[in-house]
Amino acid sequence: MRVLRTFRALRPLRAVSRFAGIRVVVNALIGAIPSIMNVLLVCLIFWLIFSIMGVNLFAGKFGRCVNRTGYIHNVSMVNNKTECLLLNDSQFYWSKVKVNFDNVGAGYLALLQVATFKGWMEIMYAAVDSRGNELQGFFFDLVSKQAFDIIIMMLIILNMITMMVETDEQPKSMEAILNKINLAFIVIFSAECLMKITALRCYFFTVSWNIFDFVVVILSIVGIVLADIIEKYFVSPTLFRVIRLARIGRVLRLIRGAKGIRTLLFALMMSLPALFNIGLLLFLVMFIYAIFGMANFAYVKKQAGIDDMFNFETFANSMICLFQITTSAGWDGLLSPILNNSPQECDPNIPHTGTAARGNCGNPSVGITFFVTYIIISFLIVVNMYIAIILENFSVATEESTEPLSEDDFEMFYEVWEKFDPEATQFIEYSKLTDFADTLSEPLRIAKPNKIKLISMDLPMVSGDKIHCLDILFAFTKRVLGESGEMDALKQQMEEKFMMANPSKISYEPITTTLRRKQEDVSATVIQRAYRRHLVRRQVKQASFLYRQINADGHGEADDPPEKEGLIAAMMKENYLPEMEIMETLSSTSSPPSYDSVTRATSDLFQVLIPESRNTDLCEPLPPPDRDRETFL
Repeated sequence: MRVLRTFRALRPLRAVSRFAGIRVVVNALIGAIPSIMNVLLVCLIFWLIFSIMGVNLFAGKFGRCVNRTGYIHNVSMVNNKTECLLLNDSQFYWSKVKVNFDNVGAGYLALLQVATFKGWMEIMYAAVDSRGNELQGFFFDLVSKQAFDIIIMMLIILNMITMMVETDEQPKSMEAILNKINLAFIVIFSAECLMKITALRCYFFTVSWNIFDFVVVILSIVGIVLADIIEKYFVSPTLFRVIRLARIGRVLRLIRGAKGIRTLLFALMMSLPALFNIGLLLFLVMFIYAIFGMANFAYVKKQAGIDDMFNFETFANSMICLFQITTSAGWDGLLSPILNNSPQECDPNIPHTGTAARGNCGNPSVGITFFVTYIIISFLIVVNMYIAIILENFSVATEESTEPLSEDDFEMFYEVWEKFDPEATQFIEYSKLTDFADTLSEPLRIAKPNKIKLISMDLPMVSGDKIHCLDILFAFTKRVLGESGEMDALKQQMEEKFMMANPSKISYEPITTTLRRKQEDVSATVIQRAYRRHLVRRQVKQASFLYRQINADGHGEADDPPEKEGLIAAMMKENYLPEMEIMETLSSTSSPPSYDSVTRATSDLFQVLIPESRNTDLCEPLPPPDRDRETFL
């Protein structure tokens, strides 16, 4: 019943329906949920990287051996949890910082505290005091080969799962299994990287993602083969393990699959130049205030927020203090010792070794002015300028994403082009154009059946029935955007970007177009069909003439043959007349043939066509002709 009573706290939600202002706020919040989810997804992905990094660096390292009074033993007495428990004293126990990196979930909680600027100093102190981090490396490789993208993404997710199940107190058998899985992933990704280099040769290194994958593969192999030697003789183990954590960055490849997240990252990339300039301004402000702090607060009493690490004794420590103030976390603790001004709070005559300065009292008026002005300049102005720049560029990126075409669409076009032109010739065959247009992503995609649409685009063609990449891109872009004044400027921009990516542009001279080629094909088809019909009609007339000659049987005056010259006549003379008569016919091209020559030729032909027995029975059907006569008829 007590649990059910807690639902009474939801009663104030009824006010939402009664106040118009609250309804507007709630509706706006509901409408912003998709954008909030995109931002949350980006945060989760980035936090996952740092959470896994924290697990690898600090898992099980936030513990300490204390007694009931809270006294922390020296490291020479207790080195780890096992030695603490072996003391066999009820006054000693092993304690852990409540917020730690023992697993991925706890790492998310620790990162949440860091992101909200609350309690992050305790986490930082525990991380600084951590010892002997045992790092189990999991090395991955990603390649940009499009045919393997889905498989690679699945492997990344599986590898992420193997990282997430890693805990501090896992058994040795589980460690052995995870090591074997890690080795299998390294072999798979290394083989894929070698395949990609073999396929693309030097062009492999023109893509930033490929360079990133190559570096990660090298680090993975070096980490497996030379880890012990490097850690023993060259660099510290902790530094080498931090370098090996670059493999966690592969998770970023998952972002390429979500358009909303790509928009956010595009806004971030657009903001980088302005953010860099603001960072320089902030560094200049911090530099000035660090020098001023060293001159005025170097010897204040160490209490509250001032200690061996956070103080104004050196330039580096002053910069750390100012960075802490910039985050608005714990700046009151730094100000408290500076406000000490009475003998009860500080000693104005205490000497300092190595200098003539005396006393550890502060200067309240100068300290207040120092902190207030710095907080206003850094936290309230400069830091908010970061937010303003990112929001402005996000607005611009959102507007660009609503355009019919964006940079992502052109990138997808070139990625699909790589499949149809693996040798980077900048041309594809006309026969592959329909498949290429159907493979593209919207809005450039032209789904099948698309032959008529592609022909109507009147694309230029070169010898070999090939079409250039830019001609196809221009035509597809014009189809999406239509005729507009901005099309010429956009066309020039696309050509400039293409030239930057492909300095060795191939010159070519179009000899025809897709529309003209189709017209030529149709014209050729019509001509061939008409000529075949002409041949059939001539053959029918010639057969009719022969039939009349046969029926005449030499009685009466025979008609002239329907065709005395031309292809059919030549074929008849070649197949059925003696060679001498053919020569006579060819020699007399200036005058028409005589009646005797024609009748003699047809008479000989009749003798071939009509057997001897025809005089006895004219109604008897003709025998089947031989192969030559069958071909002619």
